[in-house]
Amino acid sequence: MMKRILVVDDDPLVTRLLKINLEMAGFGVEEALDGESAVRMILENPPDLLVLDLMMPNMDGWDILRKIREMEDLRELPVILLTARVHDEDLIRGWEMGADDYITKPFNPMQLPDHVTSVLNRTPEERLDWRRRELAKLIGLNQDEVPADG
Repeated sequence: MMKRILVVDDDPLVTRLLKINLEMAGFGVEEALDGESAVRMILENPPDLLVLDLMMPNMDGWDILRKIREMEDLRELPVILLTARVHDEDLIRGWEMGADDYITKPFNPMQLPDHVTSVLNRTPEERLDWRRRELAKLIGLNQDEVPADG
């Protein structure tokens, strides 16, 4: 069964580029150009994975990520953050909020399908371990020292 990916970015050229690359890799792709549309689409028909830009007008990616992580039915929805925000504080915040991967712009769009496949192939427990490892690297702790929910 074809996995459905929702790409959320306020730049239509980016969403189109991502859609083309993901469809060539065999994924079904929907696009949202703003946070409100994305949340509506997620609630109506949750995708298998969300590719989410952080910097958007009105409702940014942080708000979307927070909303879905607070909803019982969507808490385990895999999320890849795709953003120009490259500071350690942003990466730490992303991992702490439950991102499953963090890709910084500029990026190679042909590599996105590999990231998507990798995230989709992990169980929720493996995704949590991945987040803890990435967070531990950023803050200089051992993985075992990072709280289980972060």
